[in-house]
Amino acid sequence: MNIRIGQGYDVHAFGDGGHVVLGGVRVPHDRGVLAHSDGDVVIHALCDAMLGALALGDIGRHFPPSDPQWKDADSRAFLRHCNALINERGWRLGNADITVVCERPRIGPHAQAMRELLAADLGVAIDVVSVKATTSETLGFTGRGEGIAAMAACLLVGT
Repeated sequence: MNIRIGQGYDVHAFGDGGHVVLGGVRVPHDRGVLAHSDGDVVIHALCDAMLGALALGDIGRHFPPSDPQWKDADSRAFLRHCNALINERGWRLGNADITVVCERPRIGPHAQAMRELLAADLGVAIDVVSVKATTSETLGFTGRGEGIAAMAACLLVGT
């Protein structure tokens, strides 16, 4: 079987705002994130995992923050682009596993909606996409509530 594995990581500091976007879902929160695009750490980490599995660099190479066309961009467009790159090269997503790291907001109530949106954008069954969360037990920048992070891993299978 021809397979490839990729992993990704993204982080954004909290700033002004009343929500965060995670996995394409608008999650109510007393803060927003500081970012050039919508700051969706879930999708950014997943895109980096997908691009890494393809050996095509990282999300910043494909959607540089210095390019004004990506200002306030919906990260779901990034995800669909990365998925097209996978399909064009004869691969398919075997599975994706994403972990959000934060003390707040609570991820559990929104994880299923994230899975549904991600699966729809990727054109896969929902059981291919896992979204879960953990805290950092009040340690580090996520523990102090200064920001949010996500890690992702994906498996690509040759078609």
